[in-house]
Amino acid sequence: MPPLTLPIFPLPDVTFFPHTMLPLHVFEARYRAMITDALARDRKLAVVRLKAGFEASYAGKPAVHAVAGAGEIVSWERLATGRYNILVKGEWRVRIESERPSDTLYRIVTAQQLDDIEPTTDASASLARIHDLCGRLLRALDRPADLLDTALAADQRPGVIADRIAAAVVPDPDLRQELLETRDVMRRLDRLGGALEDLVKQLREGRE
Repeated sequence: MPPLTLPIFPLPDVTFFPHTMLPLHVFEARYRAMITDALARDRKLAVVRLKAGFEASYAGKPAVHAVAGAGEIVSWERLATGRYNILVKGEWRVRIESERPSDTLYRIVTAQQLDDIEPTTDASASLARIHDLCGRLLRALDRPADLLDTALAADQRPGVIADRIAAAVVPDPDLRQELLETRDVMRRLDRLGGALEDLVKQLREGRE
């Protein structure tokens, strides 16, 4: 696939997974300009996580993680203040290859789409583990048993399930970024299963 040209929206501790929906409130002038321009073009953008220590250069070009989520703005509202509420639909993992020279207030990059490395063996056991752990997690949180049914639906590819569950339940930003960067679907499922086990264990220990 040819490289993508995308504006980037750098945010602290936000990981944007494919196959998910991300609501954002956009208030900084440079990113309001980015949204205005994106809506006039193809509505595409990438949401990238800022690296630690970004505060020192936040107004400029702080370092960001190379792997990001990218997608399309599917709904938007421009407020009287000039701010935007937008909803972005995740379409791809991407790896930022270079930053392009630009006279815009915001940053534009060249990025390459990253495809999943699909399982070469049966993933049903890993998916059953994820399903079981999600049920245990919801019970531990006293949440409705069907809360994650859409994310766990069996008619989806294993990688899609992994992304949707990670987006929904994994709180740790470093682990979320790790899962985003894991193209191998079986490894992603295994890592997600371990994270879910840890979450269930922490909740049980917290109640004892």
